[in-house]
Amino acid sequence: MHVTFYGGVREVTGSMHLLSCGSDRILMDCGMHQGRRKESDMRNSSIPVSPRLITNMVLSHAHIDHSGRIPLLTKEQFSGRIICTRATADACEYLLLDSAHIQESDARYLNYKTVKSLLYEMKIAPGAQKVSHEDARTIQTLLKKDHHELNIGIINHLIEKYRLHRIDPIYTTDDVERAMTYFDGYPYNTPISIGEDMRCVFYDAGHILGSSITAIHAKENGRFLNVLYTGDIGRFDRPIINDPTLNFGETDRQVDLLIMESTYGNRFHEPVEDLKPKLTKILNETHARGGSVLIPAFAYGRTQELLYMLHELYNEGAVPQVPIYVDSPLASKITQVFGEHPEVFDAGTQTTFLQRGQNPFYFDKIHFISSVEDSMSLMRDETPHILIAGSGMCEAGRILHHLRYKIHNPKHTILIVGYMAENTLGRRILEKGLAYESSGRDGAAPVLRFLNKEYPLKAHLVKLGGFSAHADRTELLKFLKKSNLSIKKIAVVHGEEEQSLAFGKYLESEGFSVVVPLHGETVTV
Repeated sequence: MHVTFYGGVREVTGSMHLLSCGSDRILMDCGMHQGRRKESDMRNSSIPVSPRLITNMVLSHAHIDHSGRIPLLTKEQFSGRIICTRATADACEYLLLDSAHIQESDARYLNYKTVKSLLYEMKIAPGAQKVSHEDARTIQTLLKKDHHELNIGIINHLIEKYRLHRIDPIYTTDDVERAMTYFDGYPYNTPISIGEDMRCVFYDAGHILGSSITAIHAKENGRFLNVLYTGDIGRFDRPIINDPTLNFGETDRQVDLLIMESTYGNRFHEPVEDLKPKLTKILNETHARGGSVLIPAFAYGRTQELLYMLHELYNEGAVPQVPIYVDSPLASKITQVFGEHPEVFDAGTQTTFLQRGQNPFYFDKIHFISSVEDSMSLMRDETPHILIAGSGMCEAGRILHHLRYKIHNPKHTILIVGYMAENTLGRRILEKGLAYESSGRDGAAPVLRFLNKEYPLKAHLVKLGGFSAHADRTELLKFLKKSNLSIKKIAVVHGEEEQSLAFGKYLESEGFSVVVPLHGETVTV
């Protein structure tokens, strides 16, 4: 048996690992890379192994860095099934459609910018430095309908006429609809056949709704071998979902190779129980300044956890009862998915809300924003409120436009509650904002460039790390030491190189045999 690592090794995004056993090849995750646009587009536009060779795919959870290239897989002669938990299958329908919509929108906008630039160049008079206002209006009228909607027909015609470079989405919404026909959802703790003499079982990973630790049990040359893939391991004692599994079935306990994430392999989170008082302090201080709290958050998991905690704080009367806006159509749909799977909620959620007849994610102060017009109106709203908007790493989505209106005002707070990958706008906001705060906010505010403009970061920046859905080093070690697993070897994945190498070294000091694979490296089991 062999495992080849094609993504999510010495990096956080783009998870993809291929298990080969006999004539079967099982793909574990098919994630999308996030980071620098040009590099990400190049890596996301292909699958490093022919889809025709893949028997089946197992998906650990629905986050795009684990699922985002599935529509590319299924339109390239893949003939197997995509096997995951039921909640993951339900969430993927919305997450992948959103991913396709973003790609289609980005492609249309970039093609518009290409054509607009050409027309501007053609209209600039000799000796002039920029196009005249009259010509600019003429070009806008040509390329847009009603000042907002792009005239795609005209844009495509001009791209072909002048042989301009055309940007196409990696996949479309039609590709996603086709991909969803390949999904098979199963409950936890249920053996599923995935190849000849090969089966898998999903155990709760405690990361997000439906996330799984995948145990693969295979027979090769008369011998049984076990590979356990953690996907992303969650934290212990977090609300809504259950803790990561520590008790595994008898046939899955002897692990020949554990493929283990290391996102926070050399870091330590704030205790979960400290979150509520710290969030209370942030909300009250911002309200005292007359400001709003802007929270970039992932639509799946983080948004629902925030709503859960805000619901508790409002019930307790601990914070001002300002409106809470969720400005993300995707988050609205994913919240519905949460409501459809109460069977995986933990005991605390059952006691705190469900047994009292309350929905954890809905109450009268929460407003879900769907239309662009309502979102634009909210951007200009200067009355105090709490805003939760995507995307979680500030690379796209409505959060960018809210930041554009509020990042320069010191009465507001930008609250970072999740991981920001390298080379994302979210990471730049986090690093520059924390440096400015640590200096006592002295001197000129740092400047950030996005949406083709520069903005001073005068809003307060606060990081609340305890919200992370990833286990830190202590919790990762707890999973290894407190579970009933017997592990021969660990492959450390899904962490920036510094984190993975440090975690691997730490595990070796704890007596484990460890490898930190490189991209494309194969480990023999």
